[in-house]
Amino acid sequence: MNISALTPAEARELIRTGQWTKPTSGMANGYIQTNLAVLPKELAFEFLLFCQRNQKACPIIDVIEAGSAVAALSAADANVKTDIPKYRIYREGKLTEERNEVTDLWTDDMVGFLIGCSFTFEEALMNNGIPIRHIEEECNVPMYQTSIQCTKAGQFEGPMVVSMRPMTEDQAIRAVQVTSRFPSVHGAPVHIGDPSKIGINDLNSPDFGDAVTVKDGEIPVFWACGVTPQAVAMNVKPSLVITHAPGHMFITDLKNEEFSIL
Repeated sequence: MNISALTPAEARELIRTGQWTKPTSGMANGYIQTNLAVLPKELAFEFLLFCQRNQKACPIIDVIEAGSAVAALSAADANVKTDIPKYRIYREGKLTEERNEVTDLWTDDMVGFLIGCSFTFEEALMNNGIPIRHIEEECNVPMYQTSIQCTKAGQFEGPMVVSMRPMTEDQAIRAVQVTSRFPSVHGAPVHIGDPSKIGINDLNSPDFGDAVTVKDGEIPVFWACGVTPQAVAMNVKPSLVITHAPGHMFITDLKNEEFSIL
């Protein structure tokens, strides 16, 4: 199956019917993929403020109204309760389970946030001859909690999570140029080189996702990551938070080019 050639609707149908349960990197090329964070309405404003203050890590693509499962602005015929390959459930700040749909957990006071994902700019990187190692190795992108603290908003505070892609120094320079065109989906890297400077001690032990090979002559390049809300949820400890499982994204009908700037 050529997953890159799928339309968003075709990709969501495979996910909804359980035919695709793996990470979504490389699916439906040309279309925006997003992270998901779902919270009770009573916390929604503070979370929205947190995202506004931390747009590098949490760029909002769409907000789903309380009780609805329809992403009206980004995929009106989709159902965010069923159209993600894997969800995570946090209770009181602890990860309690992973599941393939969350219909029974969705109540009338739940508000969903779709947050920009770095998978969006990977197609642009590959078009510029920059390898995407986790796609080459058919695994999930490595993600790490850092020592970079997000700007607090109400109860919400915590560390930034970053995703990492190894490349040569010349490729890193080009990657900065390419991804700077996508400020709505994390934009340029937040760090290049020595991971210890942002609190990462071992690239082979990511906090989320899978470790990938860093070849001789390559350096790690780090982008702010939409998994950040999961790290924040672990600190804030709301009674219930629903998120996507890292790497298992919601595929929208919005085209990547709509979010690029010249």
